[in-house]
Amino acid sequence: MARSEWSFKSAVELSAALRAKKVSAVELAQDAIARIERHDGRINAVCVRDFDRALAAAREADAALARGERKPLLGLPTTIKESFNIAGLPTTWGFLPQKDFKPVEDALAVARIKQAGGVILGKTNLPVGLGDWQSYNDIYGTTNNPYDLDRTPGGSSGGSAAAVAAGYCALATGSDIGGSLRVPAFHCGVFAHKPTLSLCAARGETPPPFPAIPREGDLAVIGPMARNAADLSLLLDVMAGPDPLDSGIAYKLDLPAARHQSLRDFRILVIDSHPLLPSDRDVRSAIDKLAIDLAKAGVTVARESALLPDFAETSRLYMRMLLGFLGAFLPPDELADAQARASQLSPEDTSLGAERLRGITASHRAWVLDAGARAVLRAQWRALFGSFDAVICPIMPTPAFPHDHSPEQRLRTISIDGKDYPYSDQLAWPGIATLPGLPATAVPLGLSKDGLPVGAQIVGPFLEDRTPLKLAELIEREFGGFVPPKMFDD
Repeated sequence: MARSEWSFKSAVELSAALRAKKVSAVELAQDAIARIERHDGRINAVCVRDFDRALAAAREADAALARGERKPLLGLPTTIKESFNIAGLPTTWGFLPQKDFKPVEDALAVARIKQAGGVILGKTNLPVGLGDWQSYNDIYGTTNNPYDLDRTPGGSSGGSAAAVAAGYCALATGSDIGGSLRVPAFHCGVFAHKPTLSLCAARGETPPPFPAIPREGDLAVIGPMARNAADLSLLLDVMAGPDPLDSGIAYKLDLPAARHQSLRDFRILVIDSHPLLPSDRDVRSAIDKLAIDLAKAGVTVARESALLPDFAETSRLYMRMLLGFLGAFLPPDELADAQARASQLSPEDTSLGAERLRGITASHRAWVLDAGARAVLRAQWRALFGSFDAVICPIMPTPAFPHDHSPEQRLRTISIDGKDYPYSDQLAWPGIATLPGLPATAVPLGLSKDGLPVGAQIVGPFLEDRTPLKLAELIEREFGGFVPPKMFDD
């Protein structure tokens, strides 16, 4: 069956077509629904379908368009990560005991998307507790990568990335603490943006059955995913802003403009190596080609700087602080096991695995000292962004890897150029932006020799999200972006 002319259009293009009456919101919704029904048996990205309400929302969008209304997302097909509450639909986070939990109220981001006219098709799959770079659980099964069904689409927002890459929707939501927006975008060849910490209020992206109340995020964020860079800003502007129940009582969002509008005005630091976790040939060569292309285009490109924070110390600190947070939710038996293993650690053991154990078992005093070290790290990044506008570096060490559902993550490995590394050490690359709370935009950079997506992240200055987003747009315009998966390009 020939693919619809709308399946891989950008949200910006679809909005223009809707306003020009070249297509209706109902037709877009019907096209997306047909595509999901045709292909999702193999990908399994959309784990909760909400087609009746989507068609009703599309009819409302058409009526609004006929009245001349203008809303940012009016009539646009959208999917929502399963971890976000949608009234009347299950929110499980993949936890089997919560399979029947249905919130009565939308997450704030979902409410904002609906208010902006978005047509929500359903919810997308994820790993249990959002805790993996694969997306599988006992409730919804396994999501596959649209470029190779035997490989992961990434996680934890893997269903969202697969849905966007397969042409089901123009826009999707995700969340990110260990790369959960950027990693699936990288593995599925699409764009994503990890916003500055706390830029998007996350009320209602809450593990069940906890109440959806305003909360301060430490490391974790929610954000947009799309096939085109400009679409990220479209959705981010809808999702961003303080919670009206909380800090929104006093504060309003006013993001600064991008530092530059022309590619050649950017000053960019390109890094492809990490002292504790290398990136493989495919990733390095893609980033190296980008650096060369940028320099040819007149961009100021550096490959090293004394201002760059120590990546090894950054990753050790991130592992402790991340696991200090995640470890608080471990079941008693897993916590006891971690405590027993931590007690056997040598003080000289500074491996990332050792630091993760220290984080799980750390005292509050130790966490406070680490928080102080993070404040120093943020100051280092501030100084660096006095000389550079963005840092481009890997998101993960390798393209999408084969499914590996072995039960103990700490015993898994990842092969990088033929050498095995601990699976969880892959946190090192996404953690570069997560720990200091910086914005980071995932950009696709074509396909590897094996036909798998490769890409990079553009790390920008604190609260200057529009700078990496603009750079992503300029890179896409100059060098190309999303490449549709061949097996689903119909």
